[in-house]
Amino acid sequence: MKKHHAIAMVLSAISAGVLISCTKPSDEPNSADTEPTQSEASSTEPTTPAQSATNTAESTNTAATPSTSATGTGTAVTVSAETQQTYLTHVANDLIIPAYHDAIVQSDMLNTLAKKHCAAGSVQGTPLKELRGQWIKLAQAWASAEMINFGPATQSMSNLYINYYPDERGLVHNGVADLISANPNLTSDQLAQESAIVQGVPGLEEALFANDSLSASQCAYVISASEALSIRLKNIETTWKENSVSLLAIDKTASSDQGLNQWVNSLLSLIETLKSSAVDQPLGLTGNPKGHVPAATAGQSRAIINAKIATLNKALTDPVLTAILQGNDTGNAVGDKLSSALSETSTLLAQMPDDITKADKDTQQKLYNHLTEVTQVIKRELIPALGIRVGFNSTDGD
Repeated sequence: MKKHHAIAMVLSAISAGVLISCTKPSDEPNSADTEPTQSEASSTEPTTPAQSATNTAESTNTAATPSTSATGTGTAVTVSAETQQTYLTHVANDLIIPAYHDAIVQSDMLNTLAKKHCAAGSVQGTPLKELRGQWIKLAQAWASAEMINFGPATQSMSNLYINYYPDERGLVHNGVADLISANPNLTSDQLAQESAIVQGVPGLEEALFANDSLSASQCAYVISASEALSIRLKNIETTWKENSVSLLAIDKTASSDQGLNQWVNSLLSLIETLKSSAVDQPLGLTGNPKGHVPAATAGQSRAIINAKIATLNKALTDPVLTAILQGNDTGNAVGDKLSSALSETSTLLAQMPDDITKADKDTQQKLYNHLTEVTQVIKRELIPALGIRVGFNSTDGD
């Protein structure tokens, strides 16, 4: 597996580049996507958080007049430097760090369960069901943490090692099987040296759900992969705890909206990527099918999408943000629209099967349309209401 490390890393970089490409399809429901060609995708370089922050800050500094709402009738709320500082500190301490911590807890729990159930050398039946159930909790926890599309996770490309998705070439399936076959006594240290395609949440999914039972070598992989994942997550959490002020530009609110820009555009990126990579493309709603829905092997795509919508709901209806938006009528209306749109999306998801590919086409299209509506409210109303701008690295929309 190691001899393919360089190739896999190039593919990882390409995947990252495609996700943050400047090429954007329309965000209107039922619009046709404009996909980059293979040569365009291959030439796209991943953008580091530092570069993104610089561009965002430059965009903010060029905005000399108040932003208007999507209707053109409302002005942006006034957000003082002190208010921004308070809000961003709250975001770091109460949203970002806890999200990573929850992922650590779930990964540690999977590791503990794996050690317990694998003691006999193989796993099947109820113990395997318990491991699978814990994996779903882990996958949902990371789905929530993916709202943080900047900082140490993306800067080091650890996000790809944690969740190599979309896996359009089906590399994880063969990669994990080959690795286990070649390393029946795999350790977490050995796994950490392997490529992104055999690590993290998708790798664990493949080991746990692609087999009716776990052999001793598969057990060794699950134990090592969950341990390596916990270590990676803990490093990210530690970096956030030690550097949240600089990572969110909390100390620069008097002269820049950089931190607020990064945070809100990161939430926009979550919904845009979800809409495109997890729903539209794999279901073939606006073009030819491409890739697969999240947690396809586990048949639990709805659980992952639910986790992301719940995270957006928590972040966008947060009381501190709501208080900021209540600065004028425009902000109040935006908050109400977001709450309603997210609630309708959650209601629709509750009516869908665990595997959304098994839902009828009309229901799938309704989900896509709901996600489009949420995207439009964030992009056209929330961001202007806050007096900031849509980041250049948005993955969808105009």
